Amino acid sequence: MASNPSYEQSKQVAEASRETEWTQPSFGRELFLGHFRLDLIHPQPEPDPVAVEKGEAFLERLRVFLVDHVDRRRIEREARIPDEVLEGLKAIGALGMKIPEEYGGLGLSQVYYNRALALAGTWHSSISTLLSAHQSIGLPEPLRLFGSEEQKRTWLPRLATDHVSAFLLTEPDVGSDPARMSTTAVPTEDGTGYRITGTKLWGTNGVIADVVVVMAVVPRSEGHRGGITAFICPCDRPGVTVEHRNEFMGLRGIENSVTRFDGVLVSRDDVIGGEGRGLRIALTTLNTGRLSLPAICASTAKYSLKVAREWSTERRQWGRPIGEHDPIAQKVAWLAGTAFGLEAVLDVSSRLADDKRNDIRIEAALAKLYASELGWTAADEMVQVRGGRAFETAESLARRGEKPVPAEQVLRDMRINRIFEGSTEIMHLLIAREAVDQHLAVAGDVLRTDLGLASRARAAARAGVFYARWFPTLTTGAGQRPGSFAEFGDLAGHLRYVERSARRLARATFYAMGRHRARLERKGALLGRIVDVGAELYAMACACVHADTLAREHPDRGQEAVELADLFCRQARRRADRLFSELRANDDEAQYRVAQRVLSGRYAWFEHDVLDPAGDGPMIPAPAEPAAEPLGDPQAAPRVEATAAR
Repeated sequence: MASNPSYEQSKQVAEASRETEWTQPSFGRELFLGHFRLDLIHPQPEPDPVAVEKGEAFLERLRVFLVDHVDRRRIEREARIPDEVLEGLKAIGALGMKIPEEYGGLGLSQVYYNRALALAGTWHSSISTLLSAHQSIGLPEPLRLFGSEEQKRTWLPRLATDHVSAFLLTEPDVGSDPARMSTTAVPTEDGTGYRITGTKLWGTNGVIADVVVVMAVVPRSEGHRGGITAFICPCDRPGVTVEHRNEFMGLRGIENSVTRFDGVLVSRDDVIGGEGRGLRIALTTLNTGRLSLPAICASTAKYSLKVAREWSTERRQWGRPIGEHDPIAQKVAWLAGTAFGLEAVLDVSSRLADDKRNDIRIEAALAKLYASELGWTAADEMVQVRGGRAFETAESLARRGEKPVPAEQVLRDMRINRIFEGSTEIMHLLIAREAVDQHLAVAGDVLRTDLGLASRARAAARAGVFYARWFPTLTTGAGQRPGSFAEFGDLAGHLRYVERSARRLARATFYAMGRHRARLERKGALLGRIVDVGAELYAMACACVHADTLAREHPDRGQEAVELADLFCRQARRRADRLFSELRANDDEAQYRVAQRVLSGRYAWFEHDVLDPAGDGPMIPAPAEPAAEPLGDPQAAPRVEATAAR
């Protein structure tokens, strides 16, 4: 690929790999178009009794194993998961949670897979990360979705029992821009295989992996389509070297690698899905794989609530429990609402994934974005409530005879979730691209400045037909009728708000396209706000639906669930209203201009009185020379996230 690809070339590579067809309905897509399709998520599908029995049985095995056999403080001390813990996870079938039973796995539903990750994550997040990296984005999921039957029968039974896998996409100079990928897979002269050469960064499980999925560029040549391709590569192949075990702020037990490939021979039978489909495989895998992070974030928010509740009850200041003082009470209430909202988003999204009747690419991305942001804030608020003891390690607290609450570890471990599997900023661009997909389909040529006036005029005429039908649908709706959604009782008003706001958001998106035209794709902050409004609306709808489901499935919890849903929706409405106001009233242009001045060194004098412990020199080494030219010639569109830093 190009050694220094242009913005347009980078977009082309990412866009060529994006799934563009919508063969199933999507609640998220309709929401951004101003259509509140509550019927797509309510009523929620009834859980399969067999799946429930199987899932609950595994959760109990996992719970007993974690409590009885895993010393979470030892993982922190030694910065690794002990071998006996890994062997124990294998023995209870944890490596095969998502692998179908016909291939030797447990075949858990998405709901119970996520609950298992949530349970493991509250005991120690390195364990849930190991399991998620292996099954959510590691080899099992690409094989399940794109592998041949022979590949599945060869590898899935091993992956379900004793083979740990990793996913290798990111490179030292390649993150969210796959056009810069430099790892190559050169076909052998006899045509039976490829030789992979290059270095991969941040491969979670890479140090202990038995087999990896590695993305590499096949040069285009006669008989070879070329492009980014996914390969199965056993780690005992000659030429595979783990150069470095990376260490991080949090997740201290993960085995994250820098892995080098020196002419590693793989068979053509090791190609997953065909040449040139690697990036599409990665992006598709992430659609449901992303739901693992909301599971971990939601459970951490619930744990943060538990810590804050207990501490605010026991700790006394000025003659009263601190939870009775208004500033702390406000934080506890926020934590309660947030924890319920995140669990609702996770549950609704997971049941959608199990039901398989909807396209959930937007919902999964929204869940990841929303849960990682609010989950981080939840952990931070818990630390603030707990005070000085939250800054002290669990080990130190235990030595002093106090309950070893790992508050500071929770904060450290949570921070990566805003970066894992697509940073917040990249997720904004990815979701925005999907949110404006329909608009680009009907009006994309109108926005292109490289087309002549005649072509753009014809495109405008075609777009006019669509908008003449679509825009009037945004004028009135169920949200303006007081009796709408009455079956939701006290929550009906929140759903009316969501319906009205969905239409308002669609109008705002339309106006933004008209105002900024082709420049809209560069307005990342504005697109981020549009996406964030959509995330708040999706979360509110999920909270109301989840409360209704809990009331049906657990009648004794019905009123409490409604109270928590109401609390969360009130919080979300305030955030959404603020975001709406900032779509027009913001300082984006001024801040961008100042940022460019900062980057040019205009204010560098302001930094002269600080010491840099890292010393002088560039932040990253010079990039390696990539291999071939970028592929595809799609329409211009915002860059699509392509990295999973795991």
